[in-house]
Amino acid sequence: MTAALRVVDSITELRPHDAGCIAVSGSHGGISSAQYALAARPLLAVFNDAGVGKDEAGLAALSFLQGHGIAACTVAHSSARIGEARSTLHDGVVSHCNALAQQLGCVAGQSCRALIESLHSLGDRHAS
Repeated sequence: MTAALRVVDSITELRPHDAGCIAVSGSHGGISSAQYALAARPLLAVFNDAGVGKDEAGLAALSFLQGHGIAACTVAHSSARIGEARSTLHDGVVSHCNALAQQLGCVAGQSCRALIESLHSLGDRHAS
């Protein structure tokens, strides 16, 4: 079965019934966003790195979610508009990912669209 794709401008739009989805958001990858993702428990959460920021605050979601068993990655702020999930999906280029996201095939430099398409094709092969 293929994971549902949820494209949300803000990660706060996810709800518990979205558990197991692929969540592509326009949200920054900070700790506050990570807490919303944790509550929804997606298969993969995609954020914007927001320029990484002081003390790598724009990436804090990655290690936090890794510790809770959730794959997560960011797209480069220079590739997609912060706050616009459609831009994340269509224009975003992966900048960072946690180990669980790497296990799903996520790599820095990959387009977000290619990552999502590869995850859907994996699900289609497993559903056959």
